[in-house]
Amino acid sequence: MGVSFLSAGAVVLLAGMTMFVVWRLRGGSERQNPPLGGTMLMAAGVLAVVTGWLLIEPGTPRAEALKSGGLAAGSVVALYALWLNDRRRRVDEDRHALENDRAEHDREKAADERFARAVELLGSPADQVRVGAVAALLAVARDRPEYYVQPVIDVLCAYLRRPFDHPRYQLQRQEWERQDAEEAERELQVRLSAQRALADLLPAASDADAPRYDLDLTGAVLEYVRLIDRKVGTITLRYARLYSSNDFSGTVFYGDAWFTGARSLDGRLAAQLLLKNVEFRGKAWFSGFIADGRVLFTSARFLGDAKFSDASFGTGRLHRMPRRWCRDRPASAT
Repeated sequence: MGVSFLSAGAVVLLAGMTMFVVWRLRGGSERQNPPLGGTMLMAAGVLAVVTGWLLIEPGTPRAEALKSGGLAAGSVVALYALWLNDRRRRVDEDRHALENDRAEHDREKAADERFARAVELLGSPADQVRVGAVAALLAVARDRPEYYVQPVIDVLCAYLRRPFDHPRYQLQRQEWERQDAEEAERELQVRLSAQRALADLLPAASDADAPRYDLDLTGAVLEYVRLIDRKVGTITLRYARLYSSNDFSGTVFYGDAWFTGARSLDGRLAAQLLLKNVEFRGKAWFSGFIADGRVLFTSARFLGDAKFSDASFGTGRLHRMPRRWCRDRPASAT
C-alpha cells in the first residue's frame, strides 16, 4: 500500500507542478493568482507521497502516516494562503501609493492654478485686489514651501521693481492731483504688503538648516523695509531708492550683497538705513552708495570682500576702506 500511495502521490505532485510551470510560461506573475487547481494537486500529491513514504517503513501506524501526510499537505495550502495575503498586501500598498501620487498631483495642480491666478490678480487695477493677491501668493508659498517660496519671492521682487513715486518722496513740494496722490497712497499700501510678505517668507537668521533665498530688488523703490534677523542668500539692491527708515539689523547675507549705486533718500521724512549686527559672508559692494540720512553699521561683520569706493554715508564719506579693516573689525559710520 505504501508503494501505491508513493507512486500515485508522485504522479499527482508532478501534475500540480506541471500546472505551475505552464502558468509561468504563459506569462503568470506574482501579481496574478497561481492556479488553485495546481496548488490542490500539489497538496494531494504531498499527502500521498509523505503517507506512502511512512507506510513503507515497517511498524509505522497507518493513522500516524496519514496524520503526517495531512500536516505536509496543510503546509502547502498554508504557504499558498500566505502568498495570497502577501500579494494582497503589496497590491494594497501599490494602490495607496498610486492614490497618494494622484493626490499629490492634484495638490500640485491646485497650487499651480492658485499661483497663476494670484500673479494675474497682482496686475488688477483695484488696490484691494492686489493686496489680496499678495496674501494669496504668501499662502501658496507657505502651503508648499519646497516649490513656491523662491518663485513667490521673485514675483514680489518684480512687483517692487515697478516704477513708483509718492508725494512725500519729493524733495521740493510739487503739486499732485488729488486723484494721483490718492492712487499713489493706495499703491504704497500694496507695496508695503509685498515687503512684509518678503520678510515673512525669509527664514530666521538662527535657522542654520533653512534654505537661502535670493532677493533681486534692482532699481526698486522701497520704504520701511523690515528684514530683521533674517537669512538671505544674494541680495541685489543696485540703484534702489530707499526712503524713510529701512532696517536690515541682525540679517545674515550668505551670498553677495550688492548696494552699488543705491540711495537712501530723505524725501520729506528723515531717512536712515540700519545695518546693525549684520553679517556679510560674501561680497559687500557699496560702491557709489549715497545716503542723505544716517547709516548705521554698528557691530556689522564683513567676512568677504567689501568695497566702499565713492560711497557717501550722511555727512561723512568713506573712500577705499581697507579690506583688512572690513574683514576683521566691526564697522560703524554715521
